Amino acid sequence: MKNKSLQSLALAVVTVIGFSSCDGLGKLVKNADKITYKVTPDPMEMHGDSLGIKITGTYPAKIFPKKATVTVTPVIKYNGGEKALKPVVLVGDKSEAKGQKISNEKGGSFSYTSDKVAYMPEMKVATLELRAQGAVKTKTKDLPAKKVADGTVVTPLLVRNDEKPIMAKDNFTKTVPRSITGSIYFLISQSQVRSTEMSSQDMKAFSEFIANGLQKNYAFKGINVSAYASPDGELDKNANLAEDRAKETIKKLMELSKTNISKDKKVKLSLKAGEAKEFYNTVTTAEDWDGFKKAMEASSIKDKELILRVLTMYSDAPTREKEIKNLAKTWTELADKILPKLRRSVITLNADENSRTDAQITAALTAAPDSLSIEEMLYGATLTQDLNTKLSIYKKAEAKYASDWRTSNNVGYIYIMQNKLADAEAEFKKADALSANNPIIKNNLGICARWKGDRKAAMDLYKSATSAGSEATYNMGVIEIQNGNYGAAVSDFGSNNTFNAALAKLLNGSNDGAMSAIDASPEKDAASSLYLKAVISARQGKAEGVNANLKAAIQKDASFKQMAKDDAEFIKFRDNADFKGMVN
Repeated sequence: MKNKSLQSLALAVVTVIGFSSCDGLGKLVKNADKITYKVTPDPMEMHGDSLGIKITGTYPAKIFPKKATVTVTPVIKYNGGEKALKPVVLVGDKSEAKGQKISNEKGGSFSYTSDKVAYMPEMKVATLELRAQGAVKTKTKDLPAKKVADGTVVTPLLVRNDEKPIMAKDNFTKTVPRSITGSIYFLISQSQVRSTEMSSQDMKAFSEFIANGLQKNYAFKGINVSAYASPDGELDKNANLAEDRAKETIKKLMELSKTNISKDKKVKLSLKAGEAKEFYNTVTTAEDWDGFKKAMEASSIKDKELILRVLTMYSDAPTREKEIKNLAKTWTELADKILPKLRRSVITLNADENSRTDAQITAALTAAPDSLSIEEMLYGATLTQDLNTKLSIYKKAEAKYASDWRTSNNVGYIYIMQNKLADAEAEFKKADALSANNPIIKNNLGICARWKGDRKAAMDLYKSATSAGSEATYNMGVIEIQNGNYGAAVSDFGSNNTFNAALAKLLNGSNDGAMSAIDASPEKDAASSLYLKAVISARQGKAEGVNANLKAAIQKDASFKQMAKDDAEFIKFRDNADFKGMVN
């Protein structure tokens, strides 16, 4: 009886073992190490504030139970927590569940793409673990958890706040062109300049212009004299008459220079013969038909339209004169009202008004800023490189010329350069109230929005500011890096060689382009630039470049030591003795 009982017990144990193993889960667990996985990217990478992964897995033949359902859950583990991603369901040949089929006879593969996961700073140092559970009906077994990837490459976070604000320009000029025009009228067939003409309103204004120019140190450049004869009489005589009128006009102007127009200076228009040719430019018109036509068009003479038709019908001067003289009564009126105004010389004196010198403006900014024009103040600020001095000047300009948007804009510009976001935004809003829809101001407000974290608002502002210059497009590139649109960023940065331009090229897959850009940048020797070069070298697989650039970066800024230690860009170099020596 005792032996019979033992036999029954043994049979029961075999039966239980047989039933428990026939579901195949035990064999699956036992052979879990034969399952292979590939994760892309590995290490994991952050792009556009999130990360995502692709996994392919391969099961060998004879280990996946025909009736089993296996749920595989990727889990990102980091210091202080973990984040489970959406699971993937795998099913055997005879499973009625929905999922990716894995053959028991031949084995099989599955593919998986995760949803985007919001990146958290804790995920910088992380691992990706796969946790799988097999189930057949109500029975379940957990497969050993398996680490399949490290994390996380966060190189896009190196993006710098190097946006380009736009300074409003001054309209200051070293010299201001000045000119005055006057006329001298002559009697018929005469070239003498009458004394009454030299005391006319035109010539009085001419003299006042000269006197004013002497006080302001004008540089007199030259005089244009255009002398005319009216279109009546013989052409040859009129030609000589026009030339004589030009000569007599110049003679009177030279005499004018001998008169004291100011108390202590004389007008230096009286020149030697050779110099006069350079200073006086003479043009003569024997018969001023153009002037005649303009005068007729402006007149109210009875036969006005008829005379204008004559001018159109005949190009020959004698014929014109003959046809017009046939209108005897009208000719008399022309001789009285039109022709006298055509017997003239027109004088234009050109000069340059010299502005204050740089030294004078600089001195006045301190001693007497209220004496300066808005253009002088804005220009004066460009004569110094010191930001605090510039700020002081722009604030003075803003106080005096508060209605000029440029003053507030430029105060804001300096605040941006000093990283004073709140102060800068307040100034740009002042400027915006004075000049709505100004692309320069929109660009600068876009920088404020981006620094405050509102990329969408910043991008909208930049798009409305592209007419202001290439700065707005460059600034879009900074946002495109943050959004993970690296090709767009490279395009926006164009030919600029800056840290961010190099970073965009690196993230877009051009290691060599990134290295060339950072080497050509004015900030190539900065610690951050050297660190970026170490990252580029890592992607190129150049240990020597990693070590040399990282060593130089750490020497300039010790904070890069810990940064490199945690940076997944250097995972392949962590066992390198030189690398260990630098970061430990």
